[in-house]
Amino acid sequence: MLGGGNMNKMMKQVQKMQRDMAKMQEELAEKTVEATAGGGVVKVVANGRQELISVEIKPEAVDPDDVEMLQDLVLAAVNEALRKSQEMVSDEMSKITGGIKIPGLF
Repeated sequence: MLGGGNMNKMMKQVQKMQRDMAKMQEELAEKTVEATAGGGVVKVVANGRQELISVEIKPEAVDPDDVEMLQDLVLAAVNEALRKSQEMVSDEMSKITGGIKIPGLF
């Protein structure tokens, strides 16, 4: 029987990686990133699950005559926060996988 011991060792490594990934996912729900737009008049906070936690808009960003500008600022901040969140997840994942990209995981 070729590699029986190696197969057991590999399975144990896979199980450990699965446990580590489950723990990491729980921790990422608690970690946050923030992004701003318009010099800080719009601030968005997201967690490691790519969920928005908060959106703050300073009063000076609100101009009834230029709603499109505010919409653009919010979109820019949201997209940046989500990008940072994905980067954080990728960084944490590489700690577990040793940098190996596993299709379908994050």
